[in-house]
Amino acid sequence: MNVFTVVTIFPELIDAFGITGIVRRAQDSGHVVLNTIDLRSFSVDGKGKIDDAPYGGGPGMVMMVSPLRSAIRAARKLSANRSTVVYLTPQGRPVDQDKISELTSIEHLVLVCGRYEGIDERVIEDDVDMELSLGDFVLSGGEVAAMAIIDAVVRLLPGSLGSDLSASADSFSAGLLEHAQYTRPECVDGQYVPQVLLSGNHAEIQRWRRKQSLGRTWLKRPDLLENADLSQNDRELLQEFRAEMRAAGDAALDGGG
Repeated sequence: MNVFTVVTIFPELIDAFGITGIVRRAQDSGHVVLNTIDLRSFSVDGKGKIDDAPYGGGPGMVMMVSPLRSAIRAARKLSANRSTVVYLTPQGRPVDQDKISELTSIEHLVLVCGRYEGIDERVIEDDVDMELSLGDFVLSGGEVAAMAIIDAVVRLLPGSLGSDLSASADSFSAGLLEHAQYTRPECVDGQYVPQVLLSGNHAEIQRWRRKQSLGRTWLKRPDLLENADLSQNDRELLQEFRAEMRAAGDAALDGGG
C-alpha cells in the first residue's frame, strides 16, 4: 500500500482531488491512502500564522520553520518515520516518467506545498529529502504539483486502472509519445479511421501503432529520440513513417499545382 501525505494550507484542495477519479478508486480498493495535514494547525500563534517577512527585505512572505517542521514531523509519524519528504519547488529536479516510476517504490511520500515566496531554507536543509519540480514555470503553490505527482504515481500502481496495460501504453512509458487513438463512428465529417485499425490483423495493428508512436515523437518531441533505445526494427519503422510524410507532402503540392 502506498501512503501520500500532503502538507498544505489548503487541505480542501487535496481532499476534493482525493474523492475523484483513479485516486478515489485506488483508496476504495485499499491500494492507496491519502492524508492531508493543515499547516495552519501548527501556527506559531494559534491563529493560523505560518509566514513572516523575509530577512534582508524584499516582497512577499516566507513560510516559517516552526510550523513546517512540526507538520513534517507529524507526517513522518504516520508511518513510523518510514517516509520520504518532498518539497515541490521550481528549484527541484524536473519530474519525468522515470522519476514517477521511482516514486512508486516509496512507502510513504510526504509532499510539502510551499506558498508565497517559498519556505525557510533551514527546513530544506534539515527536513526535506528531495526537491521536485513540474517544470520551468512558477505556480501559486505546490498543491497542483502535489496532485499531479500523486495522480501519476497512482496510475502506475497495480489495480488502479481498469486495465494494467493502460499505463504501459501511455506516452513516456517507453520513452516515446503514444500513438493516435480512434473510436466510433468510423467516419466523421469525411475523416476516416485508418483502415489498418479495422482489419482485425493484430500484428499489423501493433506494427502501425509502434510506427505512429515513433513518428509522433519525431514530429512533436524529437528530443526524446536522442536517448531512446531504438531497435533496428524501430529505425526502419521511423524511416518508413518519414517517407510516408514526404510522399504525402509531395502529393499535396501536386494537388495544389
